[in-house]
Amino acid sequence: MSQVKRAIGIDIGGTKTAVAAVDATGHVHASTRFETSSKRGFSTCLTEMNEHIQRVLKEAKWNVEELSGIGIGCAGPVNPARGTIHNPFTLPGWDNADIVTPLKQAFRVPARLENDADAAIVGESEFGAGASANPLVLVTLGTGIGGAVLMNGTIYRGVNGDHPEFGHILVEHAGPECYCGTRGCWESIASGAAIGQAGGSFGFADSRAVFAAAPKDPNAAEIIQAAVDATAKATWTLLHTFLPQRIILGGGIGEQHFELFARPMRQQISRTTQIPKGATAIFKAQLGNAAGVVGAASLIFQSSNVSENP
Repeated sequence: MSQVKRAIGIDIGGTKTAVAAVDATGHVHASTRFETSSKRGFSTCLTEMNEHIQRVLKEAKWNVEELSGIGIGCAGPVNPARGTIHNPFTLPGWDNADIVTPLKQAFRVPARLENDADAAIVGESEFGAGASANPLVLVTLGTGIGGAVLMNGTIYRGVNGDHPEFGHILVEHAGPECYCGTRGCWESIASGAAIGQAGGSFGFADSRAVFAAAPKDPNAAEIIQAAVDATAKATWTLLHTFLPQRIILGGGIGEQHFELFARPMRQQISRTTQIPKGATAIFKAQLGNAAGVVGAASLIFQSSNVSENP
C-alpha cells in the first residue's frame, strides 16, 4: 500500500459529476454531486468543480496542503498523457478540454486523468471485488457499456495508449445501428440507452420500465433477452481475448440485475474448451455508487503501480 493518505476523487459522467475526499483505505470522508451540463462550457463547469472540491475539503476538515493529489475518472475518450478529454458524444463542448493543468495550478498538487472504467477497475482491485485477481476485467453495464483490464497491477492500454472500447464488440451483424458507424455493437443492444430506445417503440418510458415489465410483457421480455444474449456473446470474446481470472460486473444495470446477466456469462465460461475449467469467475462490483470517486482517488494512491502511457 502506498504511503499516500488523502486524495480528491472526481467522477465525471455525462449527466452528473461526483467529487469526494477519500483516504488511502478507500473511505469516503465527504462527497457531493452536481449536474455536469457540459453544454454550459468547460470553463463554467471547471469553476463549479473547483467550488465542490473546496466544499468536500471543508466538510472533511482537510487542508489543501494535506492532499497528495486529485484523481479524475471521466467518460472517454480521454488522453491521460495530455490530461485532456475528447468526448463530444456525452460531453458536448468538452472536446480537447485540458482538465489536469487547471486543477494542478489551482490546488498545487499532482492530478491524474483516466477513463472512468480504468479508474473504477483500479478502485475495485484495491478496495473491492478484484483483490488479488490477475488478469482482472471490469464490465460496466449502464447508460452505455464500458470496461477495463488490469494486468499485473497495470492498466491495459492499446495503441497510442488508448482505452479499449468493450461496448463496441460486435455481437449481432444485423443488429441496430451504432453511433460508432457499424451495426450490432454490444452497446447498441444491451446498454440502458439501447434498451430504453427499443422499449420506446412499445410505449415504455425508459430502460427501468422495460426491466420492470419484462416478467409479464412479451415485448419487454424480448428486449431484455436480447440484451442478455448480447452480453453472453461479448463475454465469449472477453474470455478468449484476455483469459481473465475474474470478471467484475458493475454499472447501474449490471449491479441491479447482476444474476440476470451473470448467469449466462457463467454458462459461456462453462462452455470454453481453450481455457482451464473454473479458471474464470464472475463477481459483482462492490464499490457501488462510490466506485467512480474511490477509483479516481485510487489513481493517486496507486500511481506507482499503474502503467504510464507508451
